Amino acid sequence: MSGTESPAARLQALFEGHRLTPTQRRIAHSMVRRAADVPFLSSVELAELAGVSQPSVTRFAVALGFDGYPALRRHLREVAPAEPAPETGSANEYQQAVEAEIENLRHLAEVLADPRPVRQAGRMLAGSRPLPVLGLRAAAAQAHGFAYFAAKVHPDVRLLNEGGTMLHDRIDAAARAGASALLCFALPRHPREVVDALIHAKETGLTVVTVADSPFAPVAGLSDLLLPAAVGTGLAFDTACAPMLLGRVLLEAMCDDLPDAQARLEEFDVRAAARGLFVD
Repeated sequence: MSGTESPAARLQALFEGHRLTPTQRRIAHSMVRRAADVPFLSSVELAELAGVSQPSVTRFAVALGFDGYPALRRHLREVAPAEPAPETGSANEYQQAVEAEIENLRHLAEVLADPRPVRQAGRMLAGSRPLPVLGLRAAAAQAHGFAYFAAKVHPDVRLLNEGGTMLHDRIDAAARAGASALLCFALPRHPREVVDALIHAKETGLTVVTVADSPFAPVAGLSDLLLPAAVGTGLAFDTACAPMLLGRVLLEAMCDDLPDAQARLEEFDVRAAARGLFVD
């Protein structure tokens, strides 16, 4: 592993290639979120952090190929910084939530140092006509924001932000109309309907590109290309600045593969000015 990688990136590399149970994915996700602190946590503390039992942490370490959790922790101390992350001092809970989101954005910037996955996703999305964009419950806002802007440059964007019995029908309709890919925003808590919808999308032959909160999200195995962006959990309701920004990055990549994107934007500006759509 490269010494320039972040603790979170090194942890993700450690987990890659292992088939993890839902409980183990939860532990892995918690470790990535607290990557700098994890080498100094006991198995009991890690279990409390992840909301699982202490034996689950032991089984998780064994699943990664270690004799037990002490061996895993020794390994982490060899590849992690020598000291845990500094305390936030007198920062109040609101400031701490902001700092956590800033750290999520820093991690996203590190992930984007390799732009190839996002560029690949951009090509897939640009080439899908129509382009279905799925996001339910907590992720509905992310899907709506992406679809709103994507419609300015893509000729046929179909927003799927409501569940129910019609959801599979709408996926079928998009596939019949020629869709080749589906973009999914998947954030906790992960609705069962999203999992079922992605299973159905795969059955119809669609390529699934997913923006999720973790590489270990329940939708990971149903995604042809998963792009992770962590959410903040310090407030009563999760914050999703990194997934939103990753959605905008995807839009940029998609525009790069739509030769008429700039012309469409300019045409929209002309129409908007003629209608007096904006006050500025």
